[in-house]
Amino acid sequence: MFGMSMAEDIANSFLNDFARTKQGNDTIFSCWARYQEAVAQGNDAVNGTIGALLENDGSLAINQTVDEFVRNSPPIEIAAYAPLKGLPEFLDFAVTLTLGDAREELESIGVCHTATASPGGSGALYLAAANYADRGSKVLLRNRHWGPYDGFLAGCGLGIATYPLLNESSGLDLESLKSSLDELAKSQGKVMSWLNDPAHNPTGLSLSSQERMSVLHAFSNAAMANEEVGFTLLIDAAYHMYAKEPHGWAETITDALHDGLEWPANLLITFAISISKSHTVYGLRAGALVTIHPDQSVVDRITTVMGVTGRQTWSASSRLAQYSVAKIHSNSESGAAWSDEKNRLTQLLKERRELFIESCKKFNVPINPTHDGFFAWLEHEDP
Repeated sequence: MFGMSMAEDIANSFLNDFARTKQGNDTIFSCWARYQEAVAQGNDAVNGTIGALLENDGSLAINQTVDEFVRNSPPIEIAAYAPLKGLPEFLDFAVTLTLGDAREELESIGVCHTATASPGGSGALYLAAANYADRGSKVLLRNRHWGPYDGFLAGCGLGIATYPLLNESSGLDLESLKSSLDELAKSQGKVMSWLNDPAHNPTGLSLSSQERMSVLHAFSNAAMANEEVGFTLLIDAAYHMYAKEPHGWAETITDALHDGLEWPANLLITFAISISKSHTVYGLRAGALVTIHPDQSVVDRITTVMGVTGRQTWSASSRLAQYSVAKIHSNSESGAAWSDEKNRLTQLLKERRELFIESCKKFNVPINPTHDGFFAWLEHEDP
C-alpha cells in the first residue's frame, strides 16, 4: 500500500527517539541464522555463536537432575506466580551460589547481602543498569565485552566508557582501570563498572586471584578518594560455575577483609548470576542480582528498590525455575547429583579448550588468553 520509505516514516511517527535507533537483528542470532542456512544447503558449518553448552553430538547439554525436578514439579509450582522479589528459598540459594563456602565467613565478619530474582542473568543486568547509575552517565566496561551490554545500557539512558581487556603482557590492565575510575569520578555522581568474570564472554578469560585483589583495591581506593561518589562493582558471573575458581570473588573479598582492607561506605559490590547457565534451563529464564555491603540498612533499601523495579518491568520472575532449583539444593543427595553432572560438563569444556589451544598453537593461530567457561576468541578482520 505504501512505499518502503513512506511506510518507515509512518512507523517512526509512533516511535520515540530511542526506539527509532533500533535497527536489524541481534548480531549473535543473525549469525546463528546464517549457520542454519549453511547447514540447510549442505555445507560443513560449525555453530560458533550459541551461548549455551552443547554435547558432542550437537544436542543441547541438559543437567538431567534439573530436568527431572522441573518435570516432576507440582502443578501449583508451575502455574502460580512467584513473590515479586522471588521465592525465599531460591533467594537464599542464590546467595550461596554466588558466595559459595565463603558465605558463612563473610556473614561472620559483618558483610550483609540481599538477592532479587530476575528473568535470567540479563534481567539481573537490567536491575543494575536501571538503578545503580544516573541516566546520561557512562558505565565502565572492558573494550571486549558481550555485545548486548550496549543495548541494556542504552535502554536505561546510559553511555559506555571502556578500558583495554588486556595490557601488553596479556594480563589485567590495572593502570587503565584506575585512570578510568578516576576520570569518571570527576564528572559523575555514580560510577558503575561491569566485569564479566570468571569465564569471560566471549574470550573465556578469567582473572587470577592476584588480579581480583588488584581490582578490589582499585575500587576501594577510588571510593575512598571520592567520598561523594557512589561506586558499584558488578561482577557478571553468568558462567562462574564452569570456572576453576567459581567463587573466587567471594574468596578474594574475604581474604582482603581479613588482611585489613577498608570497605568504604560508598562502595557496593553486586553479582549478576544466571541459573540458565548453572542449571541448563535457558528457556525458563531464571537469575538473580545478589548485592553485598557491610551496612544492613543499605541492603534493606536495595531490596525494596529492586523488588519495585521488577514489579514495574516484568512483574514476577518464573516460579518453576526458582522452585525446582531451590528444591534440588534443599537435599544433599539431589544437590550432589546436580554437582556431578555439572562437573561432567565442566570437564567436557576443559577438554575442548585444551584441544582448541593445542590446535591453534600447531597452526600458529593467535588467540586471546582463554581459561574457563563456554567461550574462546580469536581476532579476525572479517568474521
